[in-house]
Amino acid sequence: MKRLRRERRLTQARMADELDVSPSYLNLMESNQRPITAPVLTRLTEVYGLDPRDFAEIDGEHSADDIEQILADPLFRDATVPRTQMREAAENAAALVAAMLKLYRAYATAREASETAVSLDVNRGEPPPGEDTIARVGAILQEARNHFFEIDAAAESLAASLPVEARGLYASLADYLRARHGVRVRPLPLEAMGDRLRWYDHHRKQLMISEILDQPGRTFQAAYQLALTEYSELLDTAAARLAPGDEAATRKLLRVTLANYFAAAVMMPYDRFYEAAELTGYDVEVLAARFGASFEQIAHRLTTLSRETARGVPFFMLRIDIAGNVSKRLSPRRFPLAQSGGACPLWNIHASFIEPNRILTQVVELTDGSQWFSIARATQRPVAAWGATQPRFAIVLGCELKYARQLIYAKSLDLDAPEPTPIGLGCRQCERQNCPQRAAPPARRQLVVDESTRNVSPFPFKDI
Repeated sequence: MKRLRRERRLTQARMADELDVSPSYLNLMESNQRPITAPVLTRLTEVYGLDPRDFAEIDGEHSADDIEQILADPLFRDATVPRTQMREAAENAAALVAAMLKLYRAYATAREASETAVSLDVNRGEPPPGEDTIARVGAILQEARNHFFEIDAAAESLAASLPVEARGLYASLADYLRARHGVRVRPLPLEAMGDRLRWYDHHRKQLMISEILDQPGRTFQAAYQLALTEYSELLDTAAARLAPGDEAATRKLLRVTLANYFAAAVMMPYDRFYEAAELTGYDVEVLAARFGASFEQIAHRLTTLSRETARGVPFFMLRIDIAGNVSKRLSPRRFPLAQSGGACPLWNIHASFIEPNRILTQVVELTDGSQWFSIARATQRPVAAWGATQPRFAIVLGCELKYARQLIYAKSLDLDAPEPTPIGLGCRQCERQNCPQRAAPPARRQLVVDESTRNVSPFPFKDI
């Protein structure tokens, strides 16, 4: 409200008159001591031509979360900024906070690239081609909290119209594509598909799916193709709104990401999925059985439950390979691992490779003192040809500790007196002393070499 008034160079008295409220009430709204009521919102729309959705969420709270994310970095370990000051900065200087966040993300990307270059002993200072595009799309997803209402609504409407109970979702999607668009869905043998899991032949209007994909994979690919075929304009509109000034590669990757989102929303319609998640205590394996989806598909979908009227537990999700590389990262905005990190060996996500069919739980504490609850399970493709490389990943799904009471996985834990495992964003960023698993000293600390002493950590370093 204050920003709008200043941008239009209005006095409080003038704006109050135009909104049919008293100047004192307007002052209370600007100070966050009174809510923006429905009549005031209607007048804002009528008088200033604003979209009511601009006031649907509290921008100051979101920006305060952004500041908290930045200050969680070990770089600012000595900076103690109260939450009230973060909120004041967010409310009175939102553009400055946005610029700060953009600068920090660029710094974090450059730091990670630099550390990778040092570890590989190569002389390069910029990220590899394509890395900027991936990072940009990741930032867009995080800004939107990985939730796209219009795509959810379209997918939910479509799912409700399909005869799923009679034919099953995969068969219903295949029938729909053929009847509505003349697209034939054909599972083909491995020798015909080679390394391709899916291939759409535009000329013949055929969607070919490899036989090595399981049923959830086949259903997902059929729904993805339907998104591109029937909802192309919706995807284009959403991509243009989310990335208006970005280069073509970013918009194209974002369009693919949104088509994937649509496919998941068809398989797991929002309202039905949210209700089932709440009733089962977010039991991932039960939800997978109920919706005919994979463990990873369910975990991914759980990160999207941000609808205002039906908001689920705000989960983060990471997908990590056996070498510790993160290939998928979805998270709420204040999760410190939202931009980088995830390779800490003290986090039991890595131990899940040893017990691939078991879900491991853990309470962890990051270097900023925040505590999180996570579950982890290893996954792999159900079928692979003999001699072919079988990709293996670990999926970790977690939330702030305060939400853990809603999860079936935390029922046996004493959440009032947890014993968290201290983890970091990665050895080059973590500044915990005496970690027996440390693989490198922190980037901002000087290594201590003492030939007469051997600590539990092979890389002792000086504190500031």
